[in-house]
Amino acid sequence: MRVADMHCDTIGAIYENKLLGNVYNLKDNNLHIDIKKMKKADYFLQNFAMFIDIKKYKNPYKTLNEMIDIYYEELSKNKEYIEPVYNYKDILKCERDGKIAALLTIEDSGALECKIERLQEVYDRGVRLITLTWNYPNGVGYPNIKLKVDENGNVLEKSDLSIVNSENGLTKFGIELVKSMEDMGIIVDVSHLSDGGFYDVLKYTKKTFVASHSNARSISNVARNLSDEMIKKLAERGGLTGINFCSNFIQPTPYKEPTFTYIDDIVKHIKHIKNVGGINSIALGSDFDGISSTLELVDGSYMQLLAEALLKNKFTYEEVEKIFYKNLLNLYKELL
Repeated sequence: MRVADMHCDTIGAIYENKLLGNVYNLKDNNLHIDIKKMKKADYFLQNFAMFIDIKKYKNPYKTLNEMIDIYYEELSKNKEYIEPVYNYKDILKCERDGKIAALLTIEDSGALECKIERLQEVYDRGVRLITLTWNYPNGVGYPNIKLKVDENGNVLEKSDLSIVNSENGLTKFGIELVKSMEDMGIIVDVSHLSDGGFYDVLKYTKKTFVASHSNARSISNVARNLSDEMIKKLAERGGLTGINFCSNFIQPTPYKEPTFTYIDDIVKHIKHIKNVGGINSIALGSDFDGISSTLELVDGSYMQLLAEALLKNKFTYEEVEKIFYKNLLNLYKELL
Protein backbone atom coordinates (compact mmCIF):
# COMPACT_ATOMS: atom_id res chain seq x y z
CA MET A 1 0.00 0.00 0.00
CA ARG A 2 1.57 3.28 -1.10
CA VAL A 3 1.79 6.07 1.49
CA ALA A 4 1.20 9.82 1.15
CA ASP A 5 1.51 11.88 4.33
CA MET A 6 0.38 15.49 4.70
CA HIS A 7 2.58 16.49 7.63
CA CYS A 8 5.95 15.72 9.22
CA ASP A 9 8.42 17.96 11.07
CA THR A 10 11.56 16.05 10.09
CA ILE A 11 13.45 18.93 8.47
CA GLY A 12 12.91 21.04 11.58
CA ALA A 13 14.32 18.22 13.71
CA ILE A 14 17.39 18.00 11.44
CA TYR A 15 17.79 21.80 11.57
CA GLU A 16 17.51 21.91 15.38
CA ASN A 17 20.05 19.12 15.78
CA LYS A 18 22.51 20.87 13.48
CA LEU A 19 22.24 23.97 15.67
CA LEU A 20 23.23 21.78 18.60
CA GLY A 21 26.18 20.34 16.69
CA ASN A 22 24.59 16.96 16.07
CA VAL A 23 24.93 15.37 12.63
CA TYR A 24 21.54 14.40 11.25
CA ASN A 25 20.54 13.77 7.66
CA LEU A 26 17.46 12.78 5.68
CA LYS A 27 18.81 9.50 4.30
CA ASP A 28 19.31 7.60 7.56
CA ASN A 29 18.64 8.83 11.09
CA ASN A 30 17.00 7.87 14.39
CA LEU A 31 13.97 10.12 13.81
CA HIS A 32 10.51 8.98 12.71
CA ILE A 33 11.20 9.77 9.06
CA ASP A 34 14.15 9.19 6.78
CA ILE A 35 14.52 7.93 3.22
CA LYS A 36 15.30 4.36 4.27
CA LYS A 37 12.16 4.19 6.40
CA MET A 38 10.01 5.75 3.67
CA LYS A 39 11.31 3.33 1.04
CA LYS A 40 10.67 0.37 3.34
CA ALA A 41 7.05 1.47 3.86
CA ASP A 42 6.45 2.33 0.16
CA TYR A 43 6.05 6.09 0.59
CA PHE A 44 4.73 7.82 -2.49
CA LEU A 45 4.67 11.41 -1.22
CA GLN A 46 5.68 13.29 1.92
CA ASN A 47 4.79 16.85 2.86
CA PHE A 48 7.73 18.38 4.74
CA ALA A 49 6.57 21.13 7.09
CA MET A 50 8.90 23.96 8.04
CA PHE A 51 7.69 24.46 11.61
CA ILE A 52 8.66 27.84 13.00
CA ASP A 53 8.10 28.58 16.69
CA ILE A 54 7.53 32.34 16.41
CA LYS A 55 8.09 32.85 20.15
CA LYS A 56 11.42 31.01 20.11
CA TYR A 57 13.15 32.64 17.15
CA LYS A 58 13.94 36.34 17.08
CA ASN A 59 13.82 36.41 13.27
CA PRO A 60 11.20 33.84 12.24
CA TYR A 61 11.40 34.61 8.52
CA LYS A 62 15.18 34.25 8.53
CA THR A 63 14.87 30.95 10.37
CA LEU A 64 12.25 29.78 7.88
CA ASN A 65 14.57 30.40 4.96
CA GLU A 66 17.47 28.68 6.73
CA MET A 67 15.24 25.66 7.26
CA ILE A 68 14.18 25.67 3.60
CA ASP A 69 17.89 25.75 2.67
CA ILE A 70 18.39 22.56 4.73
CA TYR A 71 15.38 20.98 2.99
CA TYR A 72 16.84 21.56 -0.47
CA GLU A 73 20.33 20.53 0.61
CA GLU A 74 19.03 17.19 1.88
CA LEU A 75 16.95 16.59 -1.25
CA SER A 76 19.93 17.41 -3.46
CA LYS A 77 22.15 14.95 -1.59
CA ASN A 78 19.54 12.22 -2.08
CA LYS A 79 18.21 13.08 -5.54
CA GLU A 80 18.32 9.48 -6.72
CA TYR A 81 15.60 8.66 -4.16
CA ILE A 82 13.54 11.82 -3.65
CA GLU A 83 12.69 15.02 -5.53
CA PRO A 84 10.90 18.28 -4.72
CA VAL A 85 7.52 18.70 -6.42
CA TYR A 86 5.71 21.93 -7.20
CA ASN A 87 2.63 20.74 -9.10
CA TYR A 88 0.63 17.63 -9.94
CA LYS A 89 2.68 16.87 -13.06
CA ASP A 90 5.85 16.78 -10.93
CA ILE A 91 4.20 14.22 -8.63
CA LEU A 92 3.34 11.99 -11.58
CA LYS A 93 6.92 12.30 -12.87
CA CYS A 94 8.26 11.14 -9.51
CA GLU A 95 5.92 8.19 -9.69
CA ARG A 96 7.19 7.26 -13.16
CA ASP A 97 10.80 7.64 -12.01
CA GLY A 98 10.26 5.55 -8.89
CA LYS A 99 11.13 8.41 -6.55
CA ILE A 100 9.47 9.83 -3.45
CA ALA A 101 7.76 13.18 -4.05
CA ALA A 102 8.59 15.89 -1.48
CA LEU A 103 6.21 18.84 -1.05
CA LEU A 104 7.32 21.91 0.90
CA THR A 105 4.92 23.39 3.48
CA ILE A 106 5.03 25.92 6.34
CA GLU A 107 3.59 25.39 9.82
CA ASP A 108 2.60 28.77 11.28
CA SER A 109 2.12 31.60 8.82
CA GLY A 110 3.37 33.90 11.58
CA ALA A 111 6.80 33.17 10.09
CA LEU A 112 5.87 35.64 7.32
CA GLU A 113 5.71 38.36 10.00
CA CYS A 114 2.48 39.83 8.53
CA LYS A 115 4.20 40.91 5.33
CA ILE A 116 2.00 39.89 2.41
CA GLU A 117 4.80 40.24 -0.16
CA ARG A 118 6.58 37.33 1.53
CA LEU A 119 3.83 35.01 0.33
CA GLN A 120 5.14 35.32 -3.22
CA GLU A 121 8.69 34.84 -1.96
CA VAL A 122 7.90 31.52 -0.24
CA TYR A 123 5.83 30.40 -3.23
CA ASP A 124 8.86 31.02 -5.42
CA ARG A 125 10.89 28.85 -3.03
CA GLY A 126 8.41 25.99 -3.51
CA VAL A 127 5.89 26.31 -0.67
CA ARG A 128 2.49 24.93 -1.69
CA LEU A 129 0.65 24.63 1.64
CA ILE A 130 0.64 26.80 4.77
CA THR A 131 -0.75 25.93 8.21
CA LEU A 132 -2.18 29.28 9.31
CA THR A 133 -1.42 29.06 13.04
CA TRP A 134 0.34 27.01 15.66
CA ASN A 135 -0.23 27.46 19.40
CA TYR A 136 -0.02 31.27 19.60
CA PRO A 137 -1.89 34.25 18.18
CA ASN A 138 0.24 35.32 15.21
CA GLY A 139 -1.31 38.30 13.44
CA VAL A 140 -3.25 35.98 11.13
CA GLY A 141 -5.46 34.15 13.60
CA TYR A 142 -5.66 32.32 16.91
CA PRO A 143 -5.02 28.72 18.02
CA ASN A 144 -7.66 26.07 18.77
CA ILE A 145 -7.13 26.32 22.51
CA LYS A 146 -8.83 29.19 24.31
CA LEU A 147 -6.04 31.40 25.62
CA LYS A 148 -6.01 34.47 27.80
CA VAL A 149 -4.17 37.25 25.98
CA ASP A 150 -3.39 40.89 26.67
CA GLU A 151 -4.27 43.80 24.36
CA ASN A 152 -1.15 43.06 22.28
CA GLY A 153 -2.04 39.40 21.79
CA ASN A 154 0.57 38.10 24.23
CA VAL A 155 -0.49 34.88 25.93
CA LEU A 156 -1.12 35.35 29.66
CA GLU A 157 -2.42 31.95 30.69
CA LYS A 158 -3.29 28.68 28.98
CA SER A 159 -6.67 27.10 29.53
CA ASP A 160 -7.60 23.43 29.62
CA LEU A 161 -6.94 21.58 26.34
CA SER A 162 -10.66 20.83 26.01
CA ILE A 163 -11.72 24.51 26.09
CA VAL A 164 -12.41 25.50 22.50
CA ASN A 165 -11.64 28.94 21.09
CA SER A 166 -14.81 29.62 19.13
CA GLU A 167 -14.72 33.41 19.49
CA ASN A 168 -11.49 34.59 17.83
CA GLY A 169 -11.41 34.27 14.06
CA LEU A 170 -9.05 35.47 11.36
CA THR A 171 -7.65 38.97 11.59
CA LYS A 172 -8.06 41.46 8.76
CA PHE A 173 -4.58 40.48 7.58
CA GLY A 174 -5.52 36.81 7.93
CA ILE A 175 -8.46 37.26 5.58
CA GLU A 176 -6.20 39.01 3.08
CA LEU A 177 -3.65 36.20 3.41
CA VAL A 178 -6.04 33.29 2.74
CA LYS A 179 -7.50 35.07 -0.28
CA SER A 180 -4.01 35.68 -1.65
CA MET A 181 -3.03 32.06 -0.96
CA GLU A 182 -5.97 30.86 -3.03
CA ASP A 183 -5.12 33.21 -5.89
CA MET A 184 -1.49 32.09 -5.83
CA GLY A 185 -2.08 28.35 -5.55
CA ILE A 186 -1.03 27.77 -1.94
CA ILE A 187 -3.31 25.39 -0.05
CA VAL A 188 -4.90 26.73 3.16
CA ASP A 189 -4.42 24.45 6.18
CA VAL A 190 -6.64 24.93 9.24
CA SER A 191 -4.96 22.48 11.66
CA HIS A 192 -4.24 24.36 14.93
CA LEU A 193 -6.63 27.16 13.91
CA SER A 194 -9.43 28.30 16.25
CA ASP A 195 -13.00 27.24 15.51
CA GLY A 196 -13.78 30.87 14.71
CA GLY A 197 -10.86 30.91 12.28
CA PHE A 198 -12.08 27.68 10.65
CA TYR A 199 -15.46 29.22 9.90
CA ASP A 200 -13.78 32.39 8.62
CA VAL A 201 -11.75 30.28 6.18
CA LEU A 202 -15.00 28.64 5.11
CA LYS A 203 -16.56 32.09 4.64
CA TYR A 204 -13.74 33.93 2.88
CA THR A 205 -12.40 31.19 0.59
CA LYS A 206 -13.87 29.35 -2.37
CA LYS A 207 -11.44 26.53 -3.02
CA THR A 208 -10.80 23.28 -1.19
CA PHE A 209 -8.76 23.52 2.02
CA VAL A 210 -7.39 20.95 4.47
CA ALA A 211 -6.77 20.12 8.11
CA SER A 212 -3.41 18.48 7.46
CA HIS A 213 -2.90 16.89 10.90
CA SER A 214 -6.07 16.83 13.01
CA ASN A 215 -8.50 14.26 14.41
CA ALA A 216 -12.09 13.91 15.65
CA ARG A 217 -13.13 15.86 18.75
CA SER A 218 -15.99 13.40 19.34
CA ILE A 219 -13.45 10.65 20.05
CA SER A 220 -10.69 12.63 21.79
CA ASN A 221 -12.23 15.73 23.35
CA VAL A 222 -9.48 18.28 22.87
CA ALA A 223 -9.81 21.65 21.17
CA ARG A 224 -7.01 20.71 18.78
CA ASN A 225 -9.33 18.24 17.02
CA LEU A 226 -12.26 18.97 14.68
CA SER A 227 -15.91 18.92 15.70
CA ASP A 228 -18.30 16.78 13.67
CA GLU A 229 -19.76 19.90 12.05
CA MET A 230 -16.28 21.05 11.01
CA ILE A 231 -15.49 17.60 9.58
CA LYS A 232 -18.74 17.77 7.56
CA LYS A 233 -18.11 21.32 6.32
CA LEU A 234 -14.55 20.44 5.34
CA ALA A 235 -15.75 17.33 3.49
CA GLU A 236 -18.50 19.28 1.71
CA ARG A 237 -15.82 21.66 0.40
CA GLY A 238 -13.85 18.64 -0.87
CA GLY A 239 -11.18 18.97 1.81
CA LEU A 240 -9.27 16.39 3.82
CA THR A 241 -8.64 15.64 7.47
CA GLY A 242 -5.14 14.19 7.88
CA ILE A 243 -4.98 11.78 10.82
CA ASN A 244 -2.48 12.95 13.46
CA PHE A 245 -0.69 10.26 15.53
CA CYS A 246 -0.17 12.37 18.68
CA SER A 247 -1.52 10.43 21.66
CA ASN A 248 -3.30 13.42 23.23
CA PHE A 249 -5.29 13.90 20.02
CA ILE A 250 -5.90 10.18 19.38
CA GLN A 251 -6.74 8.48 22.65
CA PRO A 252 -10.39 8.48 23.69
CA THR A 253 -10.92 10.80 26.66
CA PRO A 254 -10.49 10.31 29.53
CA TYR A 255 -7.02 9.07 28.62
CA LYS A 256 -5.94 5.59 29.64
CA GLU A 257 -2.22 6.18 28.95
CA PRO A 258 -1.81 9.66 27.45
CA THR A 259 1.73 9.26 26.17
CA PHE A 260 1.08 6.15 24.03
CA THR A 261 -0.64 5.96 20.65
CA TYR A 262 -2.32 2.66 19.84
CA ILE A 263 -3.12 1.64 16.26
CA ASP A 264 -6.64 0.63 17.30
CA ASP A 265 -7.28 4.17 18.57
CA ILE A 266 -6.12 5.63 15.25
CA VAL A 267 -8.62 3.33 13.53
CA LYS A 268 -11.43 4.66 15.78
CA HIS A 269 -10.82 8.19 14.49
CA ILE A 270 -10.72 7.03 10.89
CA LYS A 271 -14.00 5.13 11.35
CA HIS A 272 -15.65 8.17 12.91
CA ILE A 273 -14.48 10.59 10.23
CA LYS A 274 -15.62 8.16 7.55
CA ASN A 275 -19.08 8.06 9.15
CA VAL A 276 -19.27 11.85 9.47
CA GLY A 277 -17.52 13.15 6.36
CA GLY A 278 -17.24 10.12 4.10
CA ILE A 279 -14.32 8.00 2.95
CA ASN A 280 -13.17 10.66 0.46
CA SER A 281 -12.47 13.14 3.28
CA ILE A 282 -9.69 11.21 5.07
CA ALA A 283 -5.92 11.25 4.59
CA LEU A 284 -2.78 10.72 6.67
CA GLY A 285 -1.15 13.57 8.58
CA SER A 286 1.13 11.71 10.97
CA ASP A 287 2.94 14.68 12.54
CA PHE A 288 6.02 12.42 12.65
CA ASP A 289 9.00 14.13 14.29
CA GLY A 290 6.66 16.78 15.68
CA ILE A 291 5.21 14.60 18.45
CA SER A 292 6.79 13.09 21.56
CA SER A 293 4.28 10.25 22.00
CA THR A 294 5.43 6.65 22.12
CA LEU A 295 3.91 5.02 19.06
CA GLU A 296 2.76 1.50 18.32
CA LEU A 297 3.55 2.64 14.76
CA VAL A 298 7.14 3.15 15.89
CA ASP A 299 8.15 5.29 12.90
CA GLY A 300 7.42 5.72 9.21
CA SER A 301 8.71 2.27 8.33
CA TYR A 302 5.79 0.68 10.24
CA MET A 303 3.00 2.39 8.27
CA GLN A 304 1.79 -0.83 6.67
CA LEU A 305 0.63 -2.00 10.13
CA LEU A 306 -2.07 0.69 9.96
CA ALA A 307 -3.18 -0.54 6.53
CA GLU A 308 -3.43 -4.08 7.90
CA ALA A 309 -5.44 -2.85 10.92
CA LEU A 310 -7.90 -1.00 8.68
CA LEU A 311 -8.41 -4.09 6.50
CA LYS A 312 -9.05 -6.17 9.65
CA ASN A 313 -11.64 -3.57 10.68
CA LYS A 314 -13.72 -4.14 7.54
CA PHE A 315 -12.36 -1.31 5.43
CA THR A 316 -12.07 -2.41 1.82
CA TYR A 317 -8.74 -2.38 0.02
CA GLU A 318 -10.02 0.48 -2.15
CA GLU A 319 -10.99 2.49 0.94
CA VAL A 320 -7.55 2.01 2.49
CA GLU A 321 -5.97 3.14 -0.77
CA LYS A 322 -8.03 6.33 -0.60
CA ILE A 323 -6.94 7.02 2.97
CA PHE A 324 -3.29 6.17 2.35
CA TYR A 325 -2.73 8.17 -0.84
CA LYS A 326 -5.52 8.45 -3.40
CA ASN A 327 -7.56 11.15 -1.64
CA LEU A 328 -4.51 13.36 -1.26
CA LEU A 329 -3.40 12.72 -4.83
CA ASN A 330 -6.85 13.73 -6.09
CA LEU A 331 -6.73 16.90 -4.02
CA TYR A 332 -3.33 17.84 -5.47
CA LYS A 333 -4.64 17.11 -8.95
CA GLU A 334 -7.35 19.72 -8.28
CA LEU A 335 -5.25 22.34 -6.49
CA LEU A 336 -1.71 21.98 -7.86
